[in-house]
Amino acid sequence: MTSKVLISAPRIEVMLTRLCHQLLENHEDLTETVILGLQPRGTLLAKRIGAKLSEISGQAVALGWIDVTFHRDDFRRRDTPLQPNATHVPYVIEGKRVVLIDDVLFTGRTVRSALDAMIAYGRPRKVELLVLIDRYYARELPIEASYIGTSINSSFNERVQVNWAGENAATQDEVWLLSPDAPSLPS
Repeated sequence: MTSKVLISAPRIEVMLTRLCHQLLENHEDLTETVILGLQPRGTLLAKRIGAKLSEISGQAVALGWIDVTFHRDDFRRRDTPLQPNATHVPYVIEGKRVVLIDDVLFTGRTVRSALDAMIAYGRPRKVELLVLIDRYYARELPIEASYIGTSINSSFNERVQVNWAGENAATQDEVWLLSPDAPSLPS
């Protein structure tokens, strides 16, 4: 497996600030907006976005996270059972503007699962999707993000991994592209 850094900490910080300003342009008053991070990796981004939004706007931001394990379309197709994560939705989403947040948008299946899971907490007025990385050529479902940090073109067998400082021994924020080793060419 080969790996390389796609995005370093300074650029991630700029992307987070830009995403927050885009949210504020479209939402102005955050009292009717709730942020819902998708477990597990979207919660880390949601916490960062929520803190930065509060800092920039001076307004409190309703923040929660949701587990989609039991709403996945491959839930019963796996050899080993999936382990669910915690769900924390301390507000009613009925009639609110919900911003779903995930770190990487790949096939769209996790977002579809999140939409199903979210309905258990009410019917939102509007749902938007914010992602740090959009892998736009790998989509399997017609899911599109409203707010995108950056888009990348990667092959289906490559993996994009977002590492946040302080999580899993990461020393700084970085986005990595992990590729299987290329086969050697015949001589």
